[in-house]
Amino acid sequence: MLTTTTQYNKLSITMTSKPMQTSKDIQNSDQHMLTINSLIDAQVTFMQQWLRKQAEPLSFEAWHWFADQPLSKYVSAENLQHLINDWLLNHPLSEVVRSDIRDILHTIIYHPVNDNVPLSELVDDTQVEILASYIGSHEQQRNILIHTLVGNETFADLLTQTLYHAINDFMETTLDKAGGVGKLMKLGRSSFEKATNRNLDEKLQAYLHRNIKDLAHRAEANAQEHLSNEEVARLLITGWARIKEQPISEIQTYLRDEPNDSSIEHIEASIQQSYNRLRLSPYLHNLVAASVDTWYRNHQSDTIACVAASLYIDEQVMTQLNTALLPIVYDALESQWLTAHLHEMLQEFYSQPNIKNIFNFNDQ
Repeated sequence: MLTTTTQYNKLSITMTSKPMQTSKDIQNSDQHMLTINSLIDAQVTFMQQWLRKQAEPLSFEAWHWFADQPLSKYVSAENLQHLINDWLLNHPLSEVVRSDIRDILHTIIYHPVNDNVPLSELVDDTQVEILASYIGSHEQQRNILIHTLVGNETFADLLTQTLYHAINDFMETTLDKAGGVGKLMKLGRSSFEKATNRNLDEKLQAYLHRNIKDLAHRAEANAQEHLSNEEVARLLITGWARIKEQPISEIQTYLRDEPNDSSIEHIEASIQQSYNRLRLSPYLHNLVAASVDTWYRNHQSDTIACVAASLYIDEQVMTQLNTALLPIVYDALESQWLTAHLHEMLQEFYSQPNIKNIFNFNDQ
């Protein structure tokens, strides 16, 4: 027979212990989980199919909504400046981009089509006429042009060397054919150099250089004084007329395309050097900031659609873009990563206590 104490302890255990799950409880719990997982699978499939059918109209609705929003609601001048400074100016051109620039330049410059396209295809005659009239009607620009063409010291040096070689070649050829007279002239040249302690070649070059430079300066002064605006303009137009029918491939004659001596590599390296110098320059940063502020003041009250329209992005462009992007959207909707995220989201949804209560999934 149980004592009073033993009976009390047995009753206490019975009242305080959690009821043991029966096989029926476990079966119900498994059934609940099976029901939830089935619902989640069905909902994920439905959502993916529905979004696939609605992807095109939804994208247009999204664009129309976004286009109606004011620019200032989402973008500030500071945002634009950070974008340019942090994304563009803070980084040098990558080696991939530099390689692309070299390859593209090579393709453009050495493309076979350049053999059959004249320079006039790049520059219209009216553009040359406008430029010629502008230079001819502005005294400073006109004088610079005349100096470049007539009074340039490099040109004078080149002309000096050309005349010297011509005279020297003539003298050497003549002396060789002159017999005794030639020998006498060579003797006279030798005596002159001994007497003056000067090389005749140097003397001749100095004489030509001095006189040609003087003549070039006089010609420049006369040209600046007497050439009219119309004559300067006509000079430019005439010069253009002489070269405009040459093929664009004529540019290749001024370039080298050797493995260890490529003009294109030099051009690209120069672009990179200039870009690196400018992107780190406070001067450029100040100009960028001022330009962004000016643009933003002009457009901050515009809608996104107005800004897009200024870049010729309209309804037709968005239709084409939408058509091009739909295959990507379809692939994304059917991807494993989106399916997994939808499952995770719905599992968290059904695990909420209030949702469990609705479906009576709480433990009894």
